Amino acid sequence: MSASYRVAVRALCDFTAREGDLDHRFTPAPSAQEGIRGHTLVTSRRGADYIAELPLSGTFEGLTVTGRADGFDPAANRLEEVKTHRGSLERMADNQRALHWAQVKVYGALLCKERGLAHITLSLVYLEIASGKETLLNQEASATELQAFFTAQCQRFFAWAEQEADHRQYRDSCLQTLGFPHGAFRPGQRELAEDVYKATSTGRCLLVQAPTGIGKTVATLFPMLSAMPRQQLDRIAFLTMKTPGRRLALDALATLGASQGEEAQPLRVLELVARDKACEYPDRACHGESCPLAAGFYDRLPAARQAAVAQAWLDRDALREVALGHDVCPYYLGQELARWTDVVVGDVNHWFDSHALLHGLAQANDWRTGVLVDEAHNLVERARGMYSAELDQQRLNRVRRAAPPALARPLNRLARQWQALFKDTISKDTSLKDAGREAVGEAGKPDYRLLTTLPDKLVAAAQQVGASVTDHLGEHPEDASLELQELLFEALAFCRLAERFGEHSLCDLTRYGRGRAVLGLRNLIPADFLAPRFNAAHSVVLFSATLTPGHYYRDLLGLPEKTVWREVASPFAARQLEVRIRRDISTRFRDRDASIEPIVATMAQQYQRRPGHYLAFFSSFAYLAAALARFREAHPDVPVFSQTRGMPEAEREAFLARFTPGGKGIGFAVLGGAFAEGIDLPGNRLIGAFIATLGLPPFNDFNEALKARLGARFGQGDDYTYRIPGMIKVVQAAGRVIRSPEDEGVVVLMDDRFAQANVRALLPSWWAVETFSQ
Repeated sequence: MSASYRVAVRALCDFTAREGDLDHRFTPAPSAQEGIRGHTLVTSRRGADYIAELPLSGTFEGLTVTGRADGFDPAANRLEEVKTHRGSLERMADNQRALHWAQVKVYGALLCKERGLAHITLSLVYLEIASGKETLLNQEASATELQAFFTAQCQRFFAWAEQEADHRQYRDSCLQTLGFPHGAFRPGQRELAEDVYKATSTGRCLLVQAPTGIGKTVATLFPMLSAMPRQQLDRIAFLTMKTPGRRLALDALATLGASQGEEAQPLRVLELVARDKACEYPDRACHGESCPLAAGFYDRLPAARQAAVAQAWLDRDALREVALGHDVCPYYLGQELARWTDVVVGDVNHWFDSHALLHGLAQANDWRTGVLVDEAHNLVERARGMYSAELDQQRLNRVRRAAPPALARPLNRLARQWQALFKDTISKDTSLKDAGREAVGEAGKPDYRLLTTLPDKLVAAAQQVGASVTDHLGEHPEDASLELQELLFEALAFCRLAERFGEHSLCDLTRYGRGRAVLGLRNLIPADFLAPRFNAAHSVVLFSATLTPGHYYRDLLGLPEKTVWREVASPFAARQLEVRIRRDISTRFRDRDASIEPIVATMAQQYQRRPGHYLAFFSSFAYLAAALARFREAHPDVPVFSQTRGMPEAEREAFLARFTPGGKGIGFAVLGGAFAEGIDLPGNRLIGAFIATLGLPPFNDFNEALKARLGARFGQGDDYTYRIPGMIKVVQAAGRVIRSPEDEGVVVLMDDRFAQANVRALLPSWWAVETFSQ
């Protein structure tokens, strides 16, 4: 082997011991927390000399194998591999049992070698999580037998490991001489690239605000790839918020690869796609008896895997071609290849979600990972969604009507706790009770209320439903209807978050009518969940055109104390963008009707002054509709078109297609929607934007509770809840106008609050702003 290679015991055995079908039929399994508690329980039952989490390692011809054995009892000379499960052990797939035996045998070989043992007892300890019952499968083995097994596994893996070590060496050699793919840096690009290189080299997090149009994608990938060999990074993850961001990253990586000339490309690049978009047979169940791409998956995986890494470039289409060429599932081939590629391009959930694939692989394999997060201003809201959950009363009622009789008791108990919760909340609201509005508010609006405490009895009932349904399906998998599974997943997710409930979240109840209510756990401060994810990476670079003020993101995302904040100077001159504030208009809710006429007049005057294509942004569809109707009435000669609620993708594309070079017209859209960020209309396809709102979140009970919580934690309640999130949307929308150093345009901000000092401080520093009134 030309270079040393390290592999974890689990990864080695995954590679050598899996065979047969892919089978993702629902089988009840313990959660990660239950698995940890199960291992702790087994350890507590052992003697005082029992060694838990025993680190072991060994080598085979340059291949280093490492891992932690679950437990070793020196007195009994017994090595244990602990696995938690639910239901009947007989239902465990044979290939899964084979994987477990392979793991304990490899650990046994390493232990005998390390301690000079001649023989050892190997034990698979299966702990049934509900009953706490242990099933021990023992096997006596000599050191000679185990060493032979270890050697056989390593030999099966050796050619792959040799290939991987050679690839790593070649990759790093090429990256040491990686050149910038363009003749020269754009203004601001070099500064951004230097900051990213320094952050990667020092193992820090970087929060960098860089203007649109300077080429942020290539300016972040290039320096991190350049630092990859010296910092011994195993993987780089380029994470995006939306699909177009993935395309930009892939294009930048292709450009960087092309700059290396005709030699073999040094990087393996993988695009991760959501399961529902990658599935070839959406009408089939995910197991060998139903889906032809699941049958024999692990038998055909080695050839597919080899072909994929040989191809190296694995965007969605290329990965699908390889997968179908070997009759394997494209989605699960992609999941496998995440272990063997250098740069993974995918959604932010792959690192930051509670079940994140890349974070899990990095932890299991001790990777040094560089993480790039594009459009990072969206991460606060995305992460809040990742760590929030709901219980739906209506789903419970549907399940109760069709559930197996054995589940009637826990389901009925949960239903009673729903009724008790309603009774309790209504009794605490005298005005609501007296008004007789038991289910909905005035005018049929949903009845929304914040709960001061977590409803512990309902949570306990939900936990019991989760345990009961899981246990039942472990014994009766034929009862696993889609609705029952959805209720189970919902209950488990809710209860997992309830275990960590604290000041970072709140609980609310929304009633839509009799038998229709939703109990929510809403995350307010993602920092408490995300901080460990930042610490798990070697370096994280978060970049966007809108990351002001830096302390907002540091606080809410839980960035490390040594995080560096940078602002890349804009390459745009103030003369390129005319920014005007109409200071005598109020778009506050109470003033909406009165604001329509001056807003329409301002838009018409600007259009007549300089005809062309404009976007006009409003705070809601109702506000947009009122302004659009009045504009059409007053100025029928001006072409107008509008965003609509739930606009299908084809209609969104048609909306953008209206912005032709040299064309004229005004597109009406909602601030924070599909056309307020992430679209590119360069040149004279878009010459201006009207923004008739500060983008402030609505004033309601939830946001007021959020304001109080953020104020108590950070002393920035009003800014963190209302002003900063609103202005992020405004600046993003305005950023659609100037996309390159050659562009020129105008932004008209219509609200008197834009003229206030604390609001103007959140506008880009390079803007030259003038105010006017009529």
